Amino acid sequence: MAHCPFDFVTDGKQHNICLVGGGGKTTVMYELAAAWSASGRKVLVLTSTHILQPADGSFAADAAAVHNLWQQGRYAVIGTLEPATGKLTAPPQDLYEALQLQADVILCEADGSRHLPCKVPAAHEPVLLPDCDMVLAVAGMDALGCSLAQACQRPQPAAELLGCSLDSVIDEQMLAALLLSEQGARKNVGARAYYIVLNKCDLITTAQQEEIRRLLVSAGMDEHRIWLRERGE
Repeated sequence: MAHCPFDFVTDGKQHNICLVGGGGKTTVMYELAAAWSASGRKVLVLTSTHILQPADGSFAADAAAVHNLWQQGRYAVIGTLEPATGKLTAPPQDLYEALQLQADVILCEADGSRHLPCKVPAAHEPVLLPDCDMVLAVAGMDALGCSLAQACQRPQPAAELLGCSLDSVIDEQMLAALLLSEQGARKNVGARAYYIVLNKCDLITTAQQEEIRRLLVSAGMDEHRIWLRERGE
């Protein structure tokens, strides 16, 4: 987190942030939540799809439990427990509405990828919160060198978007295209601020890191809105 370059991390403003894509959304979400809560901010974590119920005691079943965690300097995770899977789905709307204005930061995992490093969203995805002001798209660099069929969730629409086959090997240009496309990671972002997390950069060479950053910046991304994140940061 100390290496996160994004301007919103230390601006002291309220933010409602949705995370989309693949390759480490949950890890990045909880890393941001821990850092903000450690600095004294009231952080609310949730999903609009599915996430595992945390085992660290950060799950809060009601507003009182949320406030108790905030008073301890911890983030609070809210959601509806799905008995069949043990996962959390979206929280009750009345609980979310009661807390959203009290939280300094809201973090929502708004997309699923079945642990694959990249994806193209289905028609019903992503499920962005209506009041979110920014979107973080995450992609795992372990996608590079793998075929679309191996490393991309929903590889068929990805192949159609990129104009290639399912056996095509993902390179920097293809991954950048998925991150920049409004049919890909940028779907439904609209006027919201858009940031990209290139995750697991320790798995690729410096030259590969610079090439994908160059492709993103040359297509109009602000270089300060790109995080080349290594595992364990």
